[in-house]
Amino acid sequence: MKYPVHLVEDDADVREALALLLHTFGYGVNSFDSATSFLQRTPADAVGCVVADVRMAGMSGIQLLEKLQADPWPLPVVIITGHGDMALCRRAFKAGAVDFLGKPIDEHALLEAVQAGMTRLDTWASAHQERTGASQRLEHLSARESEIIGMIADGLSTKEIARKLDLSPRTVEKHRAGIALKVGTGSVADLVKLVLSAT
Repeated sequence: MKYPVHLVEDDADVREALALLLHTFGYGVNSFDSATSFLQRTPADAVGCVVADVRMAGMSGIQLLEKLQADPWPLPVVIITGHGDMALCRRAFKAGAVDFLGKPIDEHALLEAVQAGMTRLDTWASAHQERTGASQRLEHLSARESEIIGMIADGLSTKEIARKLDLSPRTVEKHRAGIALKVGTGSVADLVKLVLSAT
């Protein structure tokens, strides 16, 4: 999927040139002249790959990257700079940057970095969808069934669960049958995967 590119650059000429380049390769581009204006975007949860300059008035591109990485579903960020140094580069990658590109920007390097950001978004979207689906399946369980499936995920046997909950093994098996019916699988491996996917 092609998400938009959020271009955050305070130099109008550079912003215009990069937007034109990205448009040429089929990307929708939202341009911002500062990190602050980007953070005020509408809708605020609009996904996309961020391309941000390091040196800008107010919040820097690195600070924007670090702020975005604190989100539950962080947007991928490509950092661009005309004043790069090893310390900045290291800080950017440590904070989760997709790439760190020096100016003048090599168009092929930029396009590769943006594509890598798009791939990262696809991966996160798939993981989010899987987590949401797993959570929805588990919502149908009773409190006791949720307790038991958690113990199954922890590797406990029916007898061990029965002892811990002061139930008969037969009762635990009945609960397991109810769990299997509600979530669509009785396989221990699938139940473990379901619990892990929801966390």
